[in-house]
Amino acid sequence: MPVPLSLDLTLLVWSVALCVVQMLVAASARAPLVGLPALAGNRDNLPAATGFAGRAGRAHRNMLENLVLFAALVLVAHVTGRANEMTALGAQLFFWARMAYAIVYLIGIPWLRTGLWLVSMAGLVVIFLQLL
Repeated sequence: MPVPLSLDLTLLVWSVALCVVQMLVAASARAPLVGLPALAGNRDNLPAATGFAGRAGRAHRNMLENLVLFAALVLVAHVTGRANEMTALGAQLFFWARMAYAIVYLIGIPWLRTGLWLVSMAGLVVIFLQLL
């Protein structure tokens, strides 16, 4: 019988899903600008993405960078038996801030986007402190 996932691990799975959605949005936004053959090719000499497509690509890359940190912290917390209410809180801060960050970045609201990034970083710090 499968063991139910903790909140931390559940939010890690949903964070991966969010990253995949961001990838699809970025690719879908870029395709009309350069054409599907160019995206399916080697992508040599593609013009820089601007506007919505550029923001979607940057938001996705930022999620990839931060997802690695989140995954490492959540997995170490579970492997070492240090997952607790605080790691669950950190995971919630990270996930919900990243969800809002993706939307706000696509809309193009810079300072709010930065604030949401800081909230997601605070979530990572909360988890990290449980590992010390």
